[in-house]
Order: sequence, then C-alpha cells, then structure tokens
Amino acid sequence: MALPPLDSPSWQNPLRAFAWGIRSVASTVLTLVLFATYLGIGALAHDTHFSLGWVLGSTLLVWAGPAQIILISTLGSGATAVQAAIAVTVSAIRLFPMVVSVLPMMKTPDTKRRQLVLAAHFIAVTLWVECYRLLPQVPRERRIAFTHGLGCGLLTVCLTATTLGYGLAANLPKLFGAAILILTPLAFLLSTARNCRQVSDVLALVLGIALFPVVSMLHSGVDILISGIIAGSIAYGVHWWRERGLA
Repeated sequence: MALPPLDSPSWQNPLRAFAWGIRSVASTVLTLVLFATYLGIGALAHDTHFSLGWVLGSTLLVWAGPAQIILISTLGSGATAVQAAIAVTVSAIRLFPMVVSVLPMMKTPDTKRRQLVLAAHFIAVTLWVECYRLLPQVPRERRIAFTHGLGCGLLTVCLTATTLGYGLAANLPKLFGAAILILTPLAFLLSTARNCRQVSDVLALVLGIALFPVVSMLHSGVDILISGIIAGSIAYGVHWWRERGLA
C-alpha cells in the first residue's frame, strides 16, 4: 500500500494522517510476526496462570515482547515484583537509543514535549524499523499523528493476538509456542538488513553477526551487547573517516 504524495491534500487533516498510519500496519510483514509472537505470549501467560486482563494490561503498558516474556517468566517463577521490575527495566534500556533516534524525525520547531509522550511509548523495535521506512514519505507536520495511528494499529493487532493465544493455549503445542517466539528476532534482523542505506549500516550489521560467535565464547551473559558495541563503534569510525575524507 503506497502512501499519498507529500503534497497530497490527504495530509492536510491530522485524522487522515492517523488513518494512513493505521492502514500502514497492513504494509509490513512485521505485523504478522507480531501477531505470531503475541499468540505465544498469550499462551505463555495462560500456562503461568496469569489472568487474561493482566496479560492484556502488560501488553498495553509494557509494549515490548521480550520485556513481557521476562516479566511473565520472572513473576511466574516466584520472583518478587521488584526483581521483575529491575529485569524489565534492564531489558527496556535497549529501546532508549531507538527513541532518541526516531523522535527528531517527528519534531517541528513548534512541537511540544507532551505531544511526543505517546509516540515515545509506542517506539519499540517494530515501530522503530517502520518509522525509518515510512516517515520520509509523510509530511513532517503530520508525522506524529501518523505514528500514533501506526502504533495504535500495531497495538490492536497485539492485543487481539494475545487474547487468541490465551484462549488457544490449551490446544497450542508448547514446541510451537516456543518456536514462534524466535520469529521476532529473525524478522527484525531481516528488516534491519532491508533498511540499511549507508556503508556504515551494512558494516555494523555484518560485523555484529560475525563477531557474536567469537564474543559468545566469553560466556559473559552480555555477548550481544559487547558484539553490538564493538561492531557499531567500528562502523561509526569508518563512517567518520569516509565523511572526513570527502570533506
């Protein structure tokens, strides 16, 4: 589904921009990945004896699949609320750079901070990937409304899938439930590769994948973080060197 041209009258109304954001949910394969993932999260919540209302509330408020899995698993294993909160917070730190990188794409000189609160809440990996793909096709003054629509659409899909997964948990094979959770990192990897535009983007991705098997031999528990920092730093250095050479 193609978005209207930047100068189209469709963008003059914020509600139309919001509607285009909702419609864009159907334009990405990540919607299907989220649906499958949240089927598994709903089933996991059922198997750990949480109520449907509780897991829907966590989907609405936490809004990050890995963090929800951590929350359900830690509380389900008998951990305290404080321990679960710390684990979820540590997991959520990874989203901070995404928020910092996406919000400037939405701001105008007249944008107030309160207008960015809901958009910041919606920014998880899926929205981060899709914002880089879609926002350049949206007039800057309508990007917040568009993002609100995209976020609400994705959230509706996840709430629906959570409900279905919770109801189907009794008949959903546990192996299948575990397998669909791996779709999320796999889809994000492929989507990130698709959105690579510069040499530094490609270099960071390739180095991150190549370094991870080596770094994992350290058994540090933060192997992905270490390989990501090293790969990103090298890619940034190459980008800086190239830009300085062209200046």
